[in-house]
Amino acid sequence: MASMQIVDLRQLNSRSLEGLFQEEAQRWQEELRWDYRPSIDLVRKFIDSRALGGCAAIEDGHPTGYGFYVLEDHKGLIGGLFVSAQHAQAATTQRLLTEMLGALRATPRLERIEAQLMPFGTELDPAFLSQHFRLHTRQFMLLPLDEAKLSGKPLSAGLRIEPWTDRAFEPAARLIQLAYADHVDGQINDQYCSEAGSLKFLRNIVLLPGCGQFLPEASFLVRPASGDRLIAMILTSTVAEGVGHVTQVCVMPGYQGHGIGRQLMECAIVALRRRNYESLSLTVTSVNKRAVELYERLGFRTVKTFAAGVWQA
Repeated sequence: MASMQIVDLRQLNSRSLEGLFQEEAQRWQEELRWDYRPSIDLVRKFIDSRALGGCAAIEDGHPTGYGFYVLEDHKGLIGGLFVSAQHAQAATTQRLLTEMLGALRATPRLERIEAQLMPFGTELDPAFLSQHFRLHTRQFMLLPLDEAKLSGKPLSAGLRIEPWTDRAFEPAARLIQLAYADHVDGQINDQYCSEAGSLKFLRNIVLLPGCGQFLPEASFLVRPASGDRLIAMILTSTVAEGVGHVTQVCVMPGYQGHGIGRQLMECAIVALRRRNYESLSLTVTSVNKRAVELYERLGFRTVKTFAAGVWQA
């Protein structure tokens, strides 16, 4: 068997990883209907400016896998890990992960590491569990829009729905913080736990291409009929031609359980159908049974499960 070398990403240029990038983009397209190329373009740019922490596995002079991470205040975020199906995926995955976690844990004042990685062809969970991560199962769900089961019920009389506006950034950040105060997703992503973190999260999904190209025409806000307080919202992006993705849907505590989430989902579905989109995807944490059941009633089906992992110092 060829001996494996682990090399710091900052010693490589992006051209040397081109074969991996193409295989990775193909897997995202085939399994999730997601055009991952804009994300890879961003990774290329950071690799070539020597600004990305991470490593690659090299066998016989050829890269067989790579992973990268970013540092943010007190935490590290493993942003990607991909190993070619033509090589020993489990062993390479374990080596890359061990190397990245060693570098992260050696970072002064680092208190937390988060990872939400899509597995392609190999199980990631054993590698994370061996590194003392707490794992939360999540589901990637997909809905062919012509099969959506819509109730057509209007929003209750005391509420009004309106299109997304950039003036909503700060109220939306407060809404996210309140909506996830006692929610498992707040344990998975600690940005949800503060208004400043929620604002950073929002700016990432609205302004950057990590979760697709933000689609304001299929993103909506809910307020009381007589007032401006934001009580619910749905944000949607385009992740491939004709494919939308719900990046966020949340309802203020006290308003939950009254069908507002379903109304928002139906508004987004109708807006996407009008624009001739073919499908809509989303991710949800499996223990959030009420949300999973709502999506299934709308016609969504789980096409992939993955784990969100958290390590605390």
